Amino acid sequence: MKKQQKKETVKKSKKKKKKILIVLALILIILIIAGGVLAYRANKLGGGMGGLIAATLGHDEETKKNLDTLTFLALGKSQNLTDTIIICSYDPKTQQASMLSIPRDTFVGTNKNKATAMQKINALYQVSPQKTLDAVNKLTGLNIKYYAMIDTKSLREVVDAVGGIYFDVPRDMKYTDTSQDLYIDLKKGYQLLDGDKAEQLLRFRHGQKLSDTYSSEYGEQDLGRMRTQREFLIEAAKQIIQLKNVFKIGEFIDIAHENLETNIPVSLIKDYIPYAIEFDTNNIKSDMLPGYADTFNSVSLYIADTKETKQMVNDLFNFGSETNNQEIDLSSINVEILNGSGVKANLTQVSDMLKELGCNVVETDSTTATSKTTIINRTNQEENVAVYIKNAIGLGTISEGKESGDIDFTIILGKDYNEEN
Repeated sequence: MKKQQKKETVKKSKKKKKKILIVLALILIILIIAGGVLAYRANKLGGGMGGLIAATLGHDEETKKNLDTLTFLALGKSQNLTDTIIICSYDPKTQQASMLSIPRDTFVGTNKNKATAMQKINALYQVSPQKTLDAVNKLTGLNIKYYAMIDTKSLREVVDAVGGIYFDVPRDMKYTDTSQDLYIDLKKGYQLLDGDKAEQLLRFRHGQKLSDTYSSEYGEQDLGRMRTQREFLIEAAKQIIQLKNVFKIGEFIDIAHENLETNIPVSLIKDYIPYAIEFDTNNIKSDMLPGYADTFNSVSLYIADTKETKQMVNDLFNFGSETNNQEIDLSSINVEILNGSGVKANLTQVSDMLKELGCNVVETDSTTATSKTTIINRTNQEENVAVYIKNAIGLGTISEGKESGDIDFTIILGKDYNEEN
């Protein structure tokens, strides 16, 4: 009897082990298949780390095609003033990027002979971020919607997180201002900068005497500081966007969460990550807003050169088929707008905006709730027209559709429009 029970126990144990092995085998097969599918998709999306991340996020071959150039205003704050103002732009399709520095003393008033310090662009953020965006858009003719305010603390922490940034400091830098708790003491030459030294580098304008500043060839005072800021950011990007730092993404997110103020939706940022990680920083073009520095009404100002600015903006930011700076005649375009966002006000907002651009809004209505905004090209209009409308709305996937009466475009507003606005 005992032998029989023992045999049954052994038999049950074998069956149990067999079941476990079968389950493990099935899991292994599923993982191999899933891994194979992921690898295949990653390869179709360009391969490498970028392709892998794109596949993991559920991107397909159409995702990149529907991504516009991401343009935003990078701001660095010191004592409630935006001492660093840089327009940043990245096109994932062409893998090009541009940076344009805006001098903090740039005049944004109407009469420079009656200027006050509050009419400098660096004072506008105290009113609202939108005021700064509006001023930059007026100066450049761009239509920038996004900003990212970076606290100096986050700069220090990111630099320290990657083990420092190697940079060629252009000159000796020594300056002390106890009122700002600012102590700068750097030697000229190529060296590893930790977070504290990186902040010193980016804040230096001149020594204890105004004459102790950057050379005129390099760009004196603010002009020199802006050049150093751009060159440091480019070098930092080269050294941060490396495979070894991918595993620190969680730490970077924590730093950003605590020290970054922005209106860029997370849902938008994640779409660009797989392509940005493969970015070659040698493709960055950078410059400074053209103009001249002078004193008016006892206030130091920087006066932008309108004609040269227009040309520079066109050279830096007119990527590929993008239409940020190009006006398109929409007077013959008929549009219908269907609201699937769940918010009634969105329908009116988009309708009014497209009418201002010249579109004929022939029909508006509500429709079934949908997550993504779609722009359907029904009469085979040129791509630049579709992109122009998409840029005006601020988001959307462009697709082809069947003809429908005299409608050129059907715009279906999704719930993502709520996040965008």
